[in-house]
Amino acid sequence: MANSRKKNKTKAEKLHLSKVAALGCMACRIIGYEDTPAELHHIRSGVGMGQRNDNYHVIGLCAGHHRHNKNAIHQSKVNFERDFGTELELLEMVNNEL
Repeated sequence: MANSRKKNKTKAEKLHLSKVAALGCMACRIIGYEDTPAELHHIRSGVGMGQRNDNYHVIGLCAGHHRHNKNAIHQSKVNFERDFGTELELLEMVNNEL
């Protein structure tokens, strides 16, 4: 599950990441906004501190929900999960959409 931070993505990984990004921000979808441009967030569930999951354990989040807003996942995971669900729940939404 955990990635050793390899630099070169496979063709399949690039395709998967492209499809996830094309879905847009999953948090925005929950509150009724469609087609919000997304950054890729590697979920942290199931990995140690300072590590990230592989390129198949990603969700799309807009810059606000990813990094900038007070309830962004990198600002306050507690607030983010209260408002939008856990990373694993959002990953399941992504996988169902794909």
